[in-house]
Amino acid sequence: MPVTKFNQQQKTIYQRDQYVKGGIGRWHWDKRDQLALNLVRPAHRTLVDIGCGEGITLEKMHRLFPDRKVIGIDILLENIDICRHHGCKVAQGDVYNLPLSSKSVDFVLLMEVIEHLEYPETAIQEIHRILVPGGRLVIVFPNDRFFKIARILTFHFREAAYDPGHVRQWTPHGMRDFLNGQGFISTFSRNIPFCFWPVSLHCIMAVDKK
Repeated sequence: MPVTKFNQQQKTIYQRDQYVKGGIGRWHWDKRDQLALNLVRPAHRTLVDIGCGEGITLEKMHRLFPDRKVIGIDILLENIDICRHHGCKVAQGDVYNLPLSSKSVDFVLLMEVIEHLEYPETAIQEIHRILVPGGRLVIVFPNDRFFKIARILTFHFREAAYDPGHVRQWTPHGMRDFLNGQGFISTFSRNIPFCFWPVSLHCIMAVDKK
Protein backbone atom coordinates (compact mmCIF):
# COMPACT_ATOMS: atom_id res chain seq x y z
CA MET A 1 0.00 0.00 0.00
CA PRO A 2 1.21 3.57 -0.45
CA VAL A 3 3.55 4.91 2.18
CA THR A 4 2.09 6.13 5.47
CA LYS A 5 3.76 8.00 8.29
CA PHE A 6 4.43 4.64 9.93
CA ASN A 7 6.43 3.06 7.10
CA GLN A 8 8.13 5.85 5.20
CA GLN A 9 11.53 4.10 5.31
CA GLN A 10 10.19 0.94 3.65
CA LYS A 11 9.73 0.24 -0.01
CA THR A 12 6.05 0.67 -0.82
CA ILE A 13 3.95 -2.47 -1.24
CA TYR A 14 0.96 -1.64 -3.42
CA GLN A 15 -2.33 -3.42 -2.90
CA ARG A 16 -3.08 -3.81 -6.58
CA ASP A 17 0.35 -5.33 -7.26
CA GLN A 18 -0.35 -7.93 -4.59
CA TYR A 19 -3.87 -8.57 -5.85
CA VAL A 20 -2.90 -9.26 -9.46
CA LYS A 21 -0.47 -11.95 -8.34
CA GLY A 22 -3.49 -14.20 -7.85
CA GLY A 23 -3.15 -17.45 -5.92
CA ILE A 24 -4.37 -18.09 -2.41
CA GLY A 25 -3.85 -14.46 -1.39
CA ARG A 26 -6.31 -13.22 -4.00
CA TRP A 27 -8.74 -16.01 -3.18
CA HIS A 28 -8.77 -14.93 0.46
CA TRP A 29 -9.09 -11.25 -0.50
CA ASP A 30 -12.12 -12.01 -2.69
CA LYS A 31 -13.68 -14.21 -0.03
CA ARG A 32 -13.23 -11.51 2.60
CA ASP A 33 -14.81 -8.88 0.32
CA GLN A 34 -17.69 -11.16 -0.62
CA LEU A 35 -18.59 -11.86 3.00
CA ALA A 36 -18.35 -8.18 3.94
CA LEU A 37 -20.45 -6.95 1.01
CA ASN A 38 -23.06 -9.66 1.56
CA LEU A 39 -23.93 -7.67 4.68
CA VAL A 40 -25.30 -4.81 2.57
CA ARG A 41 -29.11 -4.80 2.71
CA PRO A 42 -31.62 -3.55 0.09
CA ALA A 43 -32.51 -0.63 2.37
CA HIS A 44 -28.89 0.56 2.32
CA ARG A 45 -28.89 3.15 -0.46
CA THR A 46 -25.82 5.23 0.44
CA LEU A 47 -22.66 3.18 0.89
CA VAL A 48 -19.30 4.54 2.03
CA ASP A 49 -15.93 2.76 2.09
CA ILE A 50 -13.79 4.64 4.61
CA GLY A 51 -10.04 4.14 4.16
CA CYS A 52 -10.68 2.66 0.73
CA GLY A 53 -6.98 2.45 -0.15
CA GLU A 54 -6.37 1.75 -3.82
CA GLY A 55 -10.04 0.95 -4.40
CA ILE A 56 -10.07 -2.80 -5.07
CA THR A 57 -13.08 -3.37 -2.81
CA LEU A 58 -14.59 -0.04 -3.82
CA GLU A 59 -14.58 -1.17 -7.47
CA LYS A 60 -16.54 -4.27 -6.45
CA MET A 61 -19.06 -2.10 -4.60
CA HIS A 62 -19.64 -0.02 -7.73
CA ARG A 63 -20.20 -3.16 -9.79
CA LEU A 64 -22.46 -4.88 -7.25
CA PHE A 65 -24.59 -1.83 -6.43
CA PRO A 66 -24.81 0.27 -9.61
CA ASP A 67 -28.16 1.77 -8.59
CA ARG A 68 -26.91 3.08 -5.26
CA LYS A 69 -24.71 5.95 -4.15
CA VAL A 70 -21.24 4.50 -3.52
CA ILE A 71 -18.25 6.58 -2.49
CA GLY A 72 -14.80 5.91 -1.12
CA ILE A 73 -12.93 8.11 1.31
CA ASP A 74 -9.19 8.07 1.90
CA ILE A 75 -6.70 10.50 3.38
CA LEU A 76 -3.83 9.79 0.96
CA LEU A 77 -3.83 11.65 -2.36
CA GLU A 78 -1.95 8.80 -4.02
CA ASN A 79 -4.74 6.39 -3.12
CA ILE A 80 -7.34 8.83 -4.42
CA ASP A 81 -5.54 9.12 -7.75
CA ILE A 82 -5.35 5.33 -8.06
CA CYS A 83 -9.05 4.96 -7.27
CA ARG A 84 -10.06 7.58 -9.82
CA HIS A 85 -7.84 5.97 -12.44
CA HIS A 86 -9.93 2.83 -11.99
CA GLY A 87 -13.24 4.65 -12.28
CA CYS A 88 -14.18 4.86 -8.60
CA LYS A 89 -15.98 7.75 -6.97
CA VAL A 90 -13.75 8.90 -4.14
CA ALA A 91 -13.09 11.92 -1.95
CA GLN A 92 -10.26 12.92 0.32
CA GLY A 93 -11.22 12.79 3.96
CA ASP A 94 -10.08 12.08 7.49
CA VAL A 95 -11.82 9.36 9.49
CA TYR A 96 -11.80 11.75 12.45
CA ASN A 97 -13.58 14.48 10.45
CA LEU A 98 -15.57 12.94 7.62
CA PRO A 99 -16.83 15.22 4.80
CA LEU A 100 -20.39 13.87 5.17
CA SER A 101 -23.54 15.19 6.78
CA SER A 102 -24.95 13.70 9.96
CA LYS A 103 -27.41 10.83 9.46
CA SER A 104 -26.73 10.75 5.70
CA VAL A 105 -25.23 7.26 5.24
CA ASP A 106 -26.86 3.82 5.43
CA PHE A 107 -23.80 1.57 5.28
CA VAL A 108 -20.15 2.10 6.19
CA LEU A 109 -17.31 -0.28 5.40
CA LEU A 110 -14.20 0.11 7.54
CA MET A 111 -11.83 -2.51 6.21
CA GLU A 112 -8.38 -2.92 7.77
CA VAL A 113 -8.38 0.64 9.08
CA ILE A 114 -9.10 0.59 12.81
CA GLU A 115 -5.83 -1.16 13.66
CA HIS A 116 -4.00 1.90 12.26
CA LEU A 117 -5.85 4.44 14.41
CA GLU A 118 -4.43 6.14 17.47
CA TYR A 119 -7.90 7.34 18.48
CA PRO A 120 -10.38 4.63 17.49
CA GLU A 121 -13.10 5.98 19.80
CA THR A 122 -13.09 9.32 17.96
CA ALA A 123 -13.27 7.59 14.57
CA ILE A 124 -16.15 5.31 15.57
CA GLN A 125 -18.11 8.22 17.02
CA GLU A 126 -17.64 10.09 13.73
CA ILE A 127 -18.98 7.05 11.86
CA HIS A 128 -21.88 6.89 14.33
CA ARG A 129 -22.61 10.54 13.50
CA ILE A 130 -22.92 10.03 9.74
CA LEU A 131 -24.99 6.83 9.95
CA VAL A 132 -28.77 6.96 9.94
CA PRO A 133 -30.52 5.31 12.91
CA GLY A 134 -30.31 1.59 12.25
CA GLY A 135 -27.47 2.16 9.77
CA ARG A 136 -24.81 -0.50 9.52
CA LEU A 137 -21.06 -0.50 10.09
CA VAL A 138 -19.10 -3.46 8.78
CA ILE A 139 -15.61 -3.57 10.21
CA VAL A 140 -12.83 -5.90 9.09
CA PHE A 141 -9.58 -6.26 11.01
CA PRO A 142 -6.58 -8.62 10.75
CA ASN A 143 -4.92 -11.13 13.02
CA ASP A 144 -1.36 -9.86 12.60
CA ARG A 145 0.28 -12.75 14.40
CA PHE A 146 -1.18 -15.40 12.12
CA PHE A 147 -0.73 -13.19 9.04
CA LYS A 148 3.02 -13.19 9.65
CA ILE A 149 3.09 -16.97 10.04
CA ALA A 150 0.99 -17.48 6.90
CA ARG A 151 3.24 -15.23 4.83
CA ILE A 152 6.35 -17.08 5.95
CA LEU A 153 4.74 -20.45 5.19
CA THR A 154 3.81 -19.25 1.70
CA PHE A 155 7.30 -17.82 1.08
CA HIS A 156 6.14 -14.16 1.07
CA PHE A 157 9.16 -13.07 3.09
CA ARG A 158 9.13 -9.42 2.06
CA GLU A 159 5.51 -9.04 3.09
CA ALA A 160 6.17 -10.90 6.36
CA ALA A 161 8.90 -8.41 7.26
CA TYR A 162 6.84 -5.36 6.29
CA ASP A 163 5.68 -3.08 9.10
CA PRO A 164 2.07 -2.11 8.29
CA GLY A 165 1.97 0.54 10.98
CA HIS A 166 -0.65 -1.06 13.17
CA VAL A 167 -1.19 0.75 16.46
CA ARG A 168 -3.33 -1.85 18.19
CA GLN A 169 -4.07 -5.56 17.83
CA TRP A 170 -7.80 -6.25 18.12
CA THR A 171 -9.62 -9.48 18.95
CA PRO A 172 -13.24 -10.33 18.07
CA HIS A 173 -14.27 -10.24 21.75
CA GLY A 174 -12.50 -6.94 22.36
CA MET A 175 -13.93 -5.37 19.20
CA ARG A 176 -17.48 -6.45 20.03
CA ASP A 177 -17.28 -4.96 23.52
CA PHE A 178 -15.74 -1.78 22.15
CA LEU A 179 -18.41 -1.22 19.48
CA ASN A 180 -21.27 -2.07 21.84
CA GLY A 181 -19.94 0.66 24.10
CA GLN A 182 -19.96 3.17 21.26
CA GLY A 183 -23.68 3.05 20.52
CA PHE A 184 -23.88 -0.01 18.26
CA ILE A 185 -25.57 -3.40 18.47
CA SER A 186 -23.67 -6.45 17.21
CA THR A 187 -25.47 -8.38 14.46
CA PHE A 188 -22.79 -10.55 12.80
CA SER A 189 -19.27 -11.81 13.43
CA ARG A 190 -17.17 -14.32 11.52
CA ASN A 191 -13.50 -15.23 11.49
CA ILE A 192 -11.96 -16.29 8.18
CA PRO A 193 -10.72 -18.57 6.78
CA PHE A 194 -11.37 -20.56 9.98
CA CYS A 195 -13.77 -20.10 12.88
CA PHE A 196 -10.97 -20.27 15.47
CA TRP A 197 -9.47 -16.76 15.81
CA PRO A 198 -5.83 -17.74 16.58
CA VAL A 199 -5.53 -19.45 13.17
CA SER A 200 -7.65 -16.99 11.18
CA LEU A 201 -6.50 -14.03 9.11
CA HIS A 202 -9.45 -11.65 9.51
CA CYS A 203 -12.56 -11.01 11.54
CA ILE A 204 -15.61 -9.55 9.78
CA MET A 205 -18.09 -7.89 12.11
CA ALA A 206 -21.34 -6.04 11.47
CA VAL A 207 -22.95 -3.69 13.97
CA ASP A 208 -26.05 -1.51 13.64
CA LYS A 209 -26.47 1.96 15.08
CA LYS A 210 -28.85 2.05 18.03
